[in-house]
Amino acid sequence: MNASAATAEPRLDTVTCVSPAGTHRMAYWQWGNPANDRVLLCVHGLTRSGRDFDVLARALAPHYRVVCPDVVGRGRSDWLIDPAYYAIPQYAADMLTLIARLRPARLDWIGTSMGGLIGLGLAGTVALSAAMRPDRGDLGPGPAPDVPLGRVVMNDIGPALSADGLARIGEYVGQEGRFDSFEQAVDYVRSVSAGFGPHDQAGWEDLTRYVVNRQGDHWVKHYDLRIAQAFAPQAPTALQAAEQLLWGAWDHLPAEALILRGAQSDLLPREVARAMLERNPRARLVEFEGVGHAPTLRAPDQVAAVRDFLLA
Repeated sequence: MNASAATAEPRLDTVTCVSPAGTHRMAYWQWGNPANDRVLLCVHGLTRSGRDFDVLARALAPHYRVVCPDVVGRGRSDWLIDPAYYAIPQYAADMLTLIARLRPARLDWIGTSMGGLIGLGLAGTVALSAAMRPDRGDLGPGPAPDVPLGRVVMNDIGPALSADGLARIGEYVGQEGRFDSFEQAVDYVRSVSAGFGPHDQAGWEDLTRYVVNRQGDHWVKHYDLRIAQAFAPQAPTALQAAEQLLWGAWDHLPAEALILRGAQSDLLPREVARAMLERNPRARLVEFEGVGHAPTLRAPDQVAAVRDFLLA
């Protein structure tokens, strides 16, 4: 592949997905050789977009076809008809549809915050389906889903979440954002994303550019504010069941895993990261000082940690 592939702008495409309420399009950005069947799927956090991974994608495009979706309800993707489906099961189903389109021979995964939970949800669904699929009699068991999941990077997220971190996110996720200038939008993103760690002005502008849309003389948040409904109080039994499924998926990931943690994270407590290491012996942990939730994977040491793990 020529050197320009790593620096070119990404290609935008869409795939049609389905929810119980109807169909929707999910947009995704592709970097690198479109014929490369070694795919790296990068999935963003709750209120972010697939363009969060631009710096990392440029670094890895010579080795992978890097695919960065805008999760439904965000960015260039459609908004759901029924906001009740803004949840991990729907997001995982959408990713399965995308993977079927991509047809990877090998699929590695990077998930920041919510993107990590989607990865665990996908892994758990595939494993559970394989275990529970009925035998077809003389034909034998049905074929397993074609999801060749390889290495997984969990960026500042784990199967158990901090209530304090969730409460902080819940304070702003459903608030309408309307800004009189792009500079005002940058200031807002900087204020609610202090956990991203230190960035220069150009960095904060890049982190803002794809999470606001211009409407006339104003800039507004790029996502469906109804995603905040997922933060409504849930029964403790439901939360415990979801956590149990996520831990089960983590325990049985098919390949090595890398946990990235901001040393000052309020969403991935240190004790949860330690438990993840204890329960999955093929996992390793890298922490970044001066960063909370979540590392943006733009700094050279953060890019190097991911690159070295995936290409080892």
